[in-house]
Amino acid sequence: MSEIRALALKSRAWPFEEARKLLDRLGGAPPEKGHVLFETGYGPSGLPHVGTFAEVVRTSMVRHAFGVLADVPTRLIAFSDDMDGLRKVPENIPNAEILAAHLGKPLTAIPDPFGTHESFGHHNNARLRAFLDSFGFDYEFVSATECYKSGRFDAALRKVLENHERVLGIVLPALRDARRKTYSPFLPVSPKSGRVLNAPAEEVHPDRGTVVFRDEGGERFETPVTGGRCKLQWRVDWAMRWYALQVDYEMSGKDLIDSVRLSGAICRLLGGRPPEGFTYELFLDEKGEKISKSKGNGLAVEEWLTYAPAESLSLFMYHAPRKAKRLYFDVIPRAVDDYLAQIVKYPEQEPAERLANPAWHIHSGEPPRETVHLSYSVLLNLASVCNTEDRAVLWGFITRYAPEATPASEPILDRLVGHAIAYYRDFVRPAKRYRAPTPEERAALEELAAALEALPAAAAAESIQTVVYEVGKRHPFPDLRSWFKALYEILLGQGEGPRFGSFAALYGLSDTCRLIRRALAGENPGAG
Repeated sequence: MSEIRALALKSRAWPFEEARKLLDRLGGAPPEKGHVLFETGYGPSGLPHVGTFAEVVRTSMVRHAFGVLADVPTRLIAFSDDMDGLRKVPENIPNAEILAAHLGKPLTAIPDPFGTHESFGHHNNARLRAFLDSFGFDYEFVSATECYKSGRFDAALRKVLENHERVLGIVLPALRDARRKTYSPFLPVSPKSGRVLNAPAEEVHPDRGTVVFRDEGGERFETPVTGGRCKLQWRVDWAMRWYALQVDYEMSGKDLIDSVRLSGAICRLLGGRPPEGFTYELFLDEKGEKISKSKGNGLAVEEWLTYAPAESLSLFMYHAPRKAKRLYFDVIPRAVDDYLAQIVKYPEQEPAERLANPAWHIHSGEPPRETVHLSYSVLLNLASVCNTEDRAVLWGFITRYAPEATPASEPILDRLVGHAIAYYRDFVRPAKRYRAPTPEERAALEELAAALEALPAAAAAESIQTVVYEVGKRHPFPDLRSWFKALYEILLGQGEGPRFGSFAALYGLSDTCRLIRRALAGENPGAG
């Protein structure tokens, strides 16, 4: 057994804990189908969002961890439930009237309001694939419409029909009284209107493979449940899919705990084995409220990627997936610096520590090396104090601090420069509020300027930080935190900032001293 596999068998990193569940599931032998199947689901009535990313990136982490533990092939499918009937017209799309005329029809049977694909479902499926491809995910796309219409689900659908009454016995107790009276596992597609009908089954004929129902106009029809002429209610559909595709692993949100239980029972009824699962918590907005696509109170993936690299978003998803987390713009700088800290310490870690490092899971065991260690916070404040959106200006300071560094040799740092400028432009600059020093703060700043001027021009960040600490201790601040807060408010126009020694080393001691002198002279430090 390789060293890494032996360590992985003991690792407490949650992807390895999940992978060991799958290893136990195998019982020492590969599955009959020859591979372990991971699944993520997607409802294509809207565009991919942060929850889509979270589920795929976390599932991919477990898949990679399992690959370390076992020499068994794996597949990951991204399943699109694109045969769902359109319930309402999404907001902010062109030609909305096109969709309004087709409410209730399967998403893949509705014209594309964007005019680029054969249907609205195909358009959104293409967006999903482009979204996943942009992150380099290794997956296979599977369409519900294709599975239903091609006959891939036919045998499983007949199985559901044969167990119709027993399926009802599982589902009905979970429904409200009014819903129980009209519920049917099968949703027939009207042969007249093409709409997916939520109509009760008046007769069920397992021997013929059909159900009898009435359409919107009250006309009675008998239709096969196969060939795409019916689809299943979603809890039954989920169970049928697990059974038909032999899914081994699928994550889901906390809001689906009851549905996982019901679908698992139906899957077992059909003769299948429910997949191993992982229940993750949902994201909250800055007010602590659940993020909702309809409310639009969340942070979109595209917004995060404007201000930070994708790896930092992956890290945010890695940490404490069973804990509800606030996802809003203010968490981005900390997430980036956390990511940088992980890749910086990785080369110095022992093998067991590396497997517990999130960077190992984010980069599938091969984190990049970062040689010039500058935090995102420092870059933000460099942009802030320079009052610039010019990458060349920031790189001028960086190369003075680290002469060997160039955008080509430090691609991670170069990306961070661009992200930091964007974040500064949109969030830091509009909120900057400088204040004048109090008499007590003025005395401390005078001493600090003199002490920094006495240091060598090439003084290290730690030496500068020590001087700042010592000056603060000699003045009547309640604590050192108050001293640093004063520095940030007076010199940077904000309540928080980077490690001051690192900032001063990057900005340059002479420029830092000039910044302090400007504040002492009553000038706006950010004006020049």
